[in-house]
Amino acid sequence: MKQLGILDSAFINLEQSNTPQHVGGLGIYDPSTAAGGFVRFKDVISSFERRLNKHPLFRTRLIEVPGGLDRPYWVKDANFDVEFHLRHIALPEPGDWRQLCIQVARLHSRPLDMSRPLWEAYIIEGLDNIPNLPKDCFAIYTKMHHALVDGAGGSSFMALIHDLVPNPGPDDDTMEEPRLVDVEPSVTELLAKASVNTAKNTLGVLRGTARNSLALGRYALDVARKEIPAPDIDAPKTVLNRPVGPHRVFDAAEFPLEGFKDIKNAAGTTINDVALAVVGGALKRYLEARGDAPETGSLAAGIPLNMRTRRDTTDDNNQVGSVYASLHTDIDNPLERLQAVHQSTAEAKESGEQSPLVDVLKIAGVFSPAVTRAVAGLWSRNELSKYLPVNISTVVTNVQGPDFPLYCAGAEMVDYYGLGVLTPGMGLFHAAFSYAGKLTLAVLGDRQIMPDPEFYHDCLVASYEELYAAATEYLPASRAAQARAKVDASKRKRAKSASPSKPAKKQTPARKKAAAGKKPAARKSAAGKSTKAKTASAGKARAKAASKTTAKSKTTARKKVAASKRPATKGKAPAKRKAAARRKTGTRAKVKPKLS
Repeated sequence: MKQLGILDSAFINLEQSNTPQHVGGLGIYDPSTAAGGFVRFKDVISSFERRLNKHPLFRTRLIEVPGGLDRPYWVKDANFDVEFHLRHIALPEPGDWRQLCIQVARLHSRPLDMSRPLWEAYIIEGLDNIPNLPKDCFAIYTKMHHALVDGAGGSSFMALIHDLVPNPGPDDDTMEEPRLVDVEPSVTELLAKASVNTAKNTLGVLRGTARNSLALGRYALDVARKEIPAPDIDAPKTVLNRPVGPHRVFDAAEFPLEGFKDIKNAAGTTINDVALAVVGGALKRYLEARGDAPETGSLAAGIPLNMRTRRDTTDDNNQVGSVYASLHTDIDNPLERLQAVHQSTAEAKESGEQSPLVDVLKIAGVFSPAVTRAVAGLWSRNELSKYLPVNISTVVTNVQGPDFPLYCAGAEMVDYYGLGVLTPGMGLFHAAFSYAGKLTLAVLGDRQIMPDPEFYHDCLVASYEELYAAATEYLPASRAAQARAKVDASKRKRAKSASPSKPAKKQTPARKKAAAGKKPAARKSAAGKSTKAKTASAGKARAKAASKTTAKSKTTARKKVAASKRPATKGKAPAKRKAAARRKTGTRAKVKPKLS
């Protein structure tokens, strides 16, 4: 039995119905690398179980102290069942990218069952109409509570459930070991520990308050002396700072990692700076198209910091801090914006590492859960975040994944997208993840704040292309031509949406479907009528000739007539024939899982 750390406990205390505190990931897999070229659901279960046996943290659950008098504990669950945490679902036909995004957004909006180990995984198949994906591929969506992992820990969990080769052979580590469990403590034991810990925590809070007050005073003095840059806290409020509801949207854009490196090398910045500049350019386009862009000032973004590399490591699951920097959305030139972002992030990290405010999230874990949860609920219900002077429009996290392929149950992971958490006053989260030569930029948003994620996807792509076009002017001619070709070849349009130059508010999903479907539908209708007319005339000729033959010939002629009429039915797409049949019968499409 182990008690949660301060920051781990903070994420438990901040759990609210509108803002659940779990992170997630979406991987897409090619089963052709597995034995036999396919993967069964039981193979995925076996793979998860084999890998998770080596990491008991994901077999632990929370034990709350009665009355919320002390931080909760982790105990190894004696009733852990991996099949409860693995679910098998499929997309309805036709199984396109938009349906996958909707399904992932719905799954991510649901809070975890806090009485069980705090993670779930969904195997999703039916991805039949997503361009540039291998045949019969499937997806695995995972979600884990932030108390279990932070950004760096999430990548370690991804490594935990994957192999480095498609079919690893048996070794000494795969031998099954006895599963250790904890004896659940009694109420008396928990209360006794709480009384001792309360005294210790009280002294710790007093010492911490004095220490932080001195640190804050020194920080303010250094800012006044201009020894460290002052934080920028005058970011304007936008539609992105509205109260966050319980529903989510999800979408993602994919880019070649070499393209980001080309921009980085041309501008002398970092890949993280390039990602922030792309996000800033996309938000600028998006808000201008909606008519919600601020008249003055620039949007700001929160940037998580991995404190493992900046301080002595602890045994807590979360070792993360947070700073914020300007996105300079008030600068039109993309390269100038990138240089300004580079300067802002450097200043934010320099001042943030020396500021006690980098650990402000720990406040939610220092006090008892009874106090913190009551304050968090009051904060969320009364939308108190709108009164803060610091307005963060989004959080942008950048996680460096492996540059080599990973495998789950023998299937190669071809794409990976990260999902984060939203807070009561910030309804947009960006996760950049690099893997095997690609960089994905995933977007999680509140449905009311961002009702058109497909349009924002196009804004991200347009922002990247604009920045890349500006950066290639500073590359050698041969390198620029080679990189430009690679970008064009890697462009992947998976969602139909309006041009970023048009207002998003005029491009609702219904209007986009109607606009996209008018002319093709008319052409299909005209083609169908022409086919029917030709078929009818051919059938009459055959019927007239058949009337002069024997009865046996008549039967043959009727079969030919019936055969000649079939192309009129085949002229429709398979999905439309099924849709027409469903309208006649009033039934819904049946999901036919391919995995046994």
